[in-house]
Amino acid sequence: MPSIKNIARKFFLPAKHSNIDMLNGSLLDKILMFAIPLALSMMLQQLFNSADVAVVGRFDSPQAMAAVGSNSQAINLMVNLFVGLSIGANVVIARYIGTGHKNKIHEAVHTAISLALISGVILLIWGLSVARVMLVMMNTPEDVLEPAVLYFRLYFLGMPFIMLYNFGSAVLRSMGDSNRPLWCLVVGGVVNVILNLILVIIFKLSVAGVAIATVTSNIISAFMIMRYLFNEDEPFKFSFKNLILKREDVIDMIKIGLPAGLQGMLFSISNICIQTAINSLGSYASAGSAAALNFDFIVFFIVNAFTQAAVTFTSQNFGARNYERCIKVYRLSMLYGTLLTGLACVICGVWRTEILSLYTRDPIVLKFGEVRMLHAVAFLWLCNLYEISGGCLRGMGYSVLPAVFVLTGCCLLRIVWVFTVFKYFNDFAILMDVYPVSWIVTSIATLIAYYRIRKRVFRSM
Repeated sequence: MPSIKNIARKFFLPAKHSNIDMLNGSLLDKILMFAIPLALSMMLQQLFNSADVAVVGRFDSPQAMAAVGSNSQAINLMVNLFVGLSIGANVVIARYIGTGHKNKIHEAVHTAISLALISGVILLIWGLSVARVMLVMMNTPEDVLEPAVLYFRLYFLGMPFIMLYNFGSAVLRSMGDSNRPLWCLVVGGVVNVILNLILVIIFKLSVAGVAIATVTSNIISAFMIMRYLFNEDEPFKFSFKNLILKREDVIDMIKIGLPAGLQGMLFSISNICIQTAINSLGSYASAGSAAALNFDFIVFFIVNAFTQAAVTFTSQNFGARNYERCIKVYRLSMLYGTLLTGLACVICGVWRTEILSLYTRDPIVLKFGEVRMLHAVAFLWLCNLYEISGGCLRGMGYSVLPAVFVLTGCCLLRIVWVFTVFKYFNDFAILMDVYPVSWIVTSIATLIAYYRIRKRVFRSM
């Protein structure tokens, strides 16, 4: 019989993963091997919040459900900025892998973890300071405000661990490993669901209980990802004594990651504007939107997984000056990202009632959720067109332009829509229509830019 110690060690530290060779061989199988575990990882990460919404929705009240669900856009506002920096870390390290600079890889890994720790502390302080102000500005319903503030503050206590997980995962993904981050989230997700049920049903802690469960699961995931890095082979092996902020790497990570982070942040600002409009329709609209929003996130994660695959594969091959392979990466990522996302959109549209019933049985809440599923979630496949094109541009070092297009097409347009079209009609379905409209506008601009820049860059090199 194996000892408990050996079982625990095997559970928390599986064997080293065989990394994907992005520079040689066939591409289709490797892109799928990279993207599918990554999509599952992000879905599981979202399930931290989804489980929170589902448990309080089924075992507490619509108000508690709205308090948890209405936090997502406010939380994402700042988190997306720093997660964008982890994308910069991914690109920088992947490029060093492509050029074969092992010393630079070692320094970039430790710079990335240093940025994770700094980012986590900044977010923790920010979240505790602005929770109430942020939620009041979002017009959070009075019967939801206090539990929403509590959830927001408790959630941000786990920010240092969330950042460690995201930056640590970026390091592993840069070398072609998207499986071990998935394993971390499987463990964290199981813990989260179990603690949710215990703390809400047995101990009656409501919103505080699901927040505590989420923080605990994030700590576990971060611990596991760091254990992987501690036991990795050189030049990826991590040690606290080697922590460094190498100026050159920090600048490159910020140059590539900041526009991506600002893009995510601007997305959140526009979505906060939309959430404020939803809140003005009452707590039932907020709860229904929160339930459907979970599937909005889940479907988008398929888009994001193929985008991250495009970024990482393009970065390595661009560093190795294999431009024909960069073009193949774009085509395959776009094709399979769109096909799989389209399938998910069909499922969400056809079985919307059954899916939403996992979160609530209230008929009014269900009605609002179904409207969001039909008017927004069903069209999410359009996001592939601008996300994957923009991801390939970032892999080539062009990070500002995609962010500008998102600012104009997905952010400013949505804000204008809320203060003009929605203000005139004051209808939930009309409000949801802004999503496909903004995706179409942004996609047209980004596709034109990608093809023009690719033609110019590859020809000049």
